[in-house]
Amino acid sequence: MQIISGTTQFRIEEPTAVAIGKFDGLHQGHRKLLNEIIAQKEDGLKAAVFTFDPSPEIFFGMNPSRELSTNSEKRQLFEEIGIDILVEFPFNKETAAISPENFVIDILRGRMNAAFVAAGTDLSFGAMGKGNFELMSSLARHLGFEARKIDKIERNRKIISSTLIRELVEKGEMEEAAACLGEPYRITGKIVHGRALGRRIGIPTLNQIPPADKLLPPFGVYYSEVKADGRVFKGMTNIGIKPTVTDEHRTTVETYLYHFSGDLYGEYADVKLLTFRRPEKRFADIKELQRTMQEDIRAGEIYHGLV
Repeated sequence: MQIISGTTQFRIEEPTAVAIGKFDGLHQGHRKLLNEIIAQKEDGLKAAVFTFDPSPEIFFGMNPSRELSTNSEKRQLFEEIGIDILVEFPFNKETAAISPENFVIDILRGRMNAAFVAAGTDLSFGAMGKGNFELMSSLARHLGFEARKIDKIERNRKIISSTLIRELVEKGEMEEAAACLGEPYRITGKIVHGRALGRRIGIPTLNQIPPADKLLPPFGVYYSEVKADGRVFKGMTNIGIKPTVTDEHRTTVETYLYHFSGDLYGEYADVKLLTFRRPEKRFADIKELQRTMQEDIRAGEIYHGLV
């Protein structure tokens, strides 16, 4: 996947099918939209995503919430589903002031070389967000590209959105979040050295430090699926501050892998959270912590179908 980032001075030579959006979480609604542009590859178009960096909400201070997907996770997801070109267009005072008409003429048609644009019903673009799908469609007819409106997807009479999924993750409802996302909620990051307590008590873990802008579910234990070093493992993941063994209050993501022995330090792990097991708590001592973790592991073997 080609990534164009940090510059407004580019022009894509091949004709493209473009999707516009923030794509936080890359949920089922997003996937429906992206499938439209991926389908255009059969007609010789490159599938291209246009997104702002940072998002307008973050730039204007309207969205203090943490993200469902970090920039690196979005890149990984786009590549996995078959996007050819990702444009992370700089958002600043100058680009925020581009009129809706010039956004379509100069950026979509001029720089993106759009022959096809798919957009949601709530599309807004240009200065003050005054551009909408009707304006896009009108300009498309004059500029010679197709604009297609994509309806939202509902689940349980609620529109699937990043806001809905954020609420589900914050409550620890991982199965419902996965149904809206189209896959389990993921946390991606490099495996780093920890305090080695897990190894000392016979329960070694992979340790990750989550990015500060990553939305995490409630602290506690989750059963998970982990991809690392090109392999997929069944796992048990603890998210929290480990109150029994430290007072540092540093949030970590620590994952025990079933039936694994080896060294994955320095590798990137993609941890998908499947279901919530129990909340994090402070134990009386290390022995009580160890006993509870062994119970968690045994229950996980049943959950994962390993026994």
